[in-house]
Amino acid sequence: MRKTEEMKKKKWKSVEIDENTKTKTKGVFTVYLNRPATSNALSLDFFTEFPEAISYLDQNPNVAVIILSATGKHFCAGIDLNSLRRLLVTSTSSDECEKLGRQIKLMQEAISAIEKCRKPVIACVHGACIGAGVDLITACDIRYCTQDAFFSVKEVDLGITADLGSLQRLPSIVGYANAIELALTARTFSASQAANLGLVSKAFPCKSDMDQAVKAIAQGIAAKSPLALIGTKKVLLKTRDHMTLDEALDYVATWNSAMLLSNHDLQKALSQKPNPKL
Repeated sequence: MRKTEEMKKKKWKSVEIDENTKTKTKGVFTVYLNRPATSNALSLDFFTEFPEAISYLDQNPNVAVIILSATGKHFCAGIDLNSLRRLLVTSTSSDECEKLGRQIKLMQEAISAIEKCRKPVIACVHGACIGAGVDLITACDIRYCTQDAFFSVKEVDLGITADLGSLQRLPSIVGYANAIELALTARTFSASQAANLGLVSKAFPCKSDMDQAVKAIAQGIAAKSPLALIGTKKVLLKTRDHMTLDEALDYVATWNSAMLLSNHDLQKALSQKPNPKL
């Protein structure tokens, strides 16, 4: 709890948590990418600060659902090229190459913090979602966008292989054939194409419409059993990561047998009719 309070007081350069959300929509908090002057390009600071913000929300008992949004005109223009240049220029010797490898691993873990978070994370995309922005949203549990949003798995145009998770997560979202086509061509695709591919669940006419609708969706999710939400996310991720059907069924049976017997709130709710409150 003390660590959580320390994080609450901390000011980050690249991200911001909307603390006022808790008074507007119970259980729903929003994390903003907050470098609008750079179209929210991800700096080196981001890869330290973002997992701290997610960890704070994951540990906060008042948080049930997290929305990932962004300030300014664009969701994310990809990795900050100045940060990338600094990494590459200094990485010449074998020692520096090893150091670069550790930095890449840290960056990967920052993105994976979304998946490791027990709470559902919903991405709200407007404007550009390029490169590392796609890495971010593919780690989220649900994704929505505005009609003006556009996307690109951009890394091959920079002469690098995407290494923060898109190549691993995108095939299970849009299918292998679509994923490899997007990754090899680095082509820009529209909101409607993203919806048709299944990358986003819906494209809204404008940001205000999206924000309003997603908050309502998030509030509906937040009203459900926290243990059921955690279990659903865990089981789906476990199943995605190459579990057989029998292994996945065994996993959820073990999870539910432990959770159902210990969940006194559920037992109490089930005794209420007609609308149990969790």
